Amino acid sequence: MPFLIALVAVACGWLGATPAAWGAGAVQPGISGDLLSCAIAFVVATVAVLVITPLVRTVGLRQGWGVDRPDERKVHTREMVRLGGVSIFLGITFALLLVWGLGSFGFLPPQKEYEIWGVTIGAVLFFFLGLSDDFRSQPAWLRLLVQVGIATGAWSVGVDVDVLSLPGVGVVKLVWWLSLPITILWLVGVVNAINFIDGLDGLAAGVCGIAAVVTFSVTVFTGQWQAALISAAVAGGALGFLRYNFNPAQIFMGDGGAYFLGFLLGGLSVIGVVKSVTTVALFIPFCILAVPIFDTASVILQRLRTGDSPFKPDKRHLHHRLLKAGLSHRSVVVVIYALTLWAGSIALAISGMPAGGTYTVLATLLLAYIAWEAWRRSQASRSS
Repeated sequence: MPFLIALVAVACGWLGATPAAWGAGAVQPGISGDLLSCAIAFVVATVAVLVITPLVRTVGLRQGWGVDRPDERKVHTREMVRLGGVSIFLGITFALLLVWGLGSFGFLPPQKEYEIWGVTIGAVLFFFLGLSDDFRSQPAWLRLLVQVGIATGAWSVGVDVDVLSLPGVGVVKLVWWLSLPITILWLVGVVNAINFIDGLDGLAAGVCGIAAVVTFSVTVFTGQWQAALISAAVAGGALGFLRYNFNPAQIFMGDGGAYFLGFLLGGLSVIGVVKSVTTVALFIPFCILAVPIFDTASVILQRLRTGDSPFKPDKRHLHHRLLKAGLSHRSVVVVIYALTLWAGSIALAISGMPAGGTYTVLATLLLAYIAWEAWRRSQASRSS
């Protein structure tokens, strides 16, 4: 699906479509120009991450910065640089600055502009918070306190869950003292869910890439073009990083990358999906990010039930359980990719997108085949 963005851009080019800023006197981009701008954001972010990541890895190894050493909980067996978030951050930021300079964001009303700044600046702050932890581990309570502070700031400028959809009632406007904790729980929860799932080579980057593509599809369908532009850049940055992060990984994204991608996805789901004001809008983000959300929630509940800290690292995550079941590293990652894609296809279906049901059926068949193939290989591995 990501390559569909580039194909659309090529088609727009043949039709003579250009971004809004390139047209004389244009104020708001047309659909073809918007899609071309999204393709530019995707391609630029991908290429930038592909170019920057080896440089970050080389510097990290030479200087000994952000080196992740193996232990009994971790899967990798050699020292790895965990500063890949730097290249993701630089690649996505460069892509967004470029399309902004081209005028692709158009002229936004003040509230929408505040929302965009809330997501982007909040993501930058989360990146630096995570990056500081990559260099020197910070206390969990301090990280959580800063996370809540950043999420509160984003809420104050409009990145807020301000409505709820209740069965038989419809869309209900939330008062601020309900909107604030719900928004903080969502934004901080998504950030930590992405960080928690980052336990195998390529897992978090691939899940974020798939989630960003689905978010892009939904925001394009609902006409949220500014959110679509950011989603395209996020998809390019995450998927480009897989070139060096897929098993066997050459570099890890670290907390900086996980925090940055997590807040972007959480924020985009609020301003680009929830604010579309439909009765199913609140369910779509949960479907897009279902795998990391439910994995994190189940692990935290298990830790609390056994009297452990919810932030204490262990091997209770889904990917750890699949490894224990006998699946290979790559098989586990591919299974979770398929599960993420399947959940995302449900989001496409309930958003009302044409052929959304067809995507769900195809994703279900793909998930069933991959799960069966993984089970067959695990059984063969055990018997041998």
